[in-house]
Amino acid sequence: MAEAMEHSTHHITAPEDRIPLFQKIAYSIGALVNQLQAAALSAMVLVLNLGLGVNPALVGLVGTIPRVIDAFTDPMIGYTSDNARTKYGRRRPFIFFGALISGLLFALLFQLYKGHSESYYFWYFLVIQCLFVIAFAFYSIPWIALGFEMTPDYHERTRLQGTGNTIAQFAWLMSPWLFTLMYTTKDVVHGARVLALVFGALIAVGGILPAIFNKERGVKLPKPEKKHVMKDFLNGCKITLKNRPFLKLCAVTFLVFNGFMLASAFTSYVIFFYDFGGDYSKGGILLGWFGTVTALSNFCVISFITWLATKIGKRNTFLITIPISIVGYALKWIGYNPAHPYLLLMAAPFIAFGLGSIFTLISSMLADVCDLDELDTGARREGTFGAIYWWMIKLGQAAASLVSGILINVTGFNIALGAHQTAQSMFLMRICDIGIPIVSSIVAIFIITTFEVTEDKAYAIRRELEKRRGKA
Repeated sequence: MAEAMEHSTHHITAPEDRIPLFQKIAYSIGALVNQLQAAALSAMVLVLNLGLGVNPALVGLVGTIPRVIDAFTDPMIGYTSDNARTKYGRRRPFIFFGALISGLLFALLFQLYKGHSESYYFWYFLVIQCLFVIAFAFYSIPWIALGFEMTPDYHERTRLQGTGNTIAQFAWLMSPWLFTLMYTTKDVVHGARVLALVFGALIAVGGILPAIFNKERGVKLPKPEKKHVMKDFLNGCKITLKNRPFLKLCAVTFLVFNGFMLASAFTSYVIFFYDFGGDYSKGGILLGWFGTVTALSNFCVISFITWLATKIGKRNTFLITIPISIVGYALKWIGYNPAHPYLLLMAAPFIAFGLGSIFTLISSMLADVCDLDELDTGARREGTFGAIYWWMIKLGQAAASLVSGILINVTGFNIALGAHQTAQSMFLMRICDIGIPIVSSIVAIFIITTFEVTEDKAYAIRRELEKRRGKA
């Protein structure tokens, strides 16, 4: 096992490796779009159960099936982007049209009306969501790859991801209030229809900005040789999946992020039915404040993580931040208190360290892994790496959606009981909410201690690549 703490020479970013602020902001608006669709979808999907009466297990299933489609489409989109050669670049055309089409589909996703059968709601939402995730992958996968390419510097990559993750927090700052906002309109179903139109427009407009303003900086790549596309695609995926540092980053992200997502499915129910006895109005306000405090904390946490990683390295920083998030999850047990429900807010700043680490540090570490892959194979496959990485995240989200729906039923929760849920059901929900992310985070810590690409190694890889390319 690698040493838990890396000992690296601290390197200073050269001026030519710095990304201009305007370029960072343009790319970061893309990060906001990427997180906005995820945050809005996870918050608004509650309307299927709480507004239209769809069984939680079916709601979980409708979130799982599109991820199976992602298993085939995401890597192919990444491969296509890696091998595209247009006068506008490899990534920008996909980003532009993917944003426009996915914005339209998100607007259509929640155009649901009361009075239809459970089967109708299930199939409508499933079909539109499948089309949406495919269209959004045409935006997100090339956008992710673009971020890996924008600078060759170990620390500047962290600064770029830190900027993007900071701006993306506005999505999570807003999302906790979406249920309350939907509930205070004509009805929750009507509120979802209106919000879907707003978010669809934001996805389309914000998503095209990186395509317009960001430059594709990096190595001038020759036009790919003619080859058997499917064979080359499968071989590229095989090589990617054999990259051990990459698999470790995927596993860590899967555990930390999806542990959080799985717990989040229970948080809403515990707040609504344990703290407030089925009062959606009061519960929605606390849910909103919990998310708001978490997002506000993230603004500070991400800045701290970015600064710390440039001083002690990315892996060392991760080994500090994830234990802090575990403390936050443990504090939720005290925070769930019907007599003093707002005690829950004390856990939020600690929990923020987990998500802040994943989308700042791991995204930056992936760019380092792409360099290692080029050193080993001679190919640049940012799109393939990004596609497989984010597919694994989506797979985890799908698993979290499916498992949470099943576990909610297993706990004995019954929407027909309203405020009269059993004590055992509420106890089991709290156990799931708190225990799952703690266990998954502990496993992630052990995995990240074995990650091999330290600061010194990353700069050594870069020097070797530049020598190979004939650069000074």
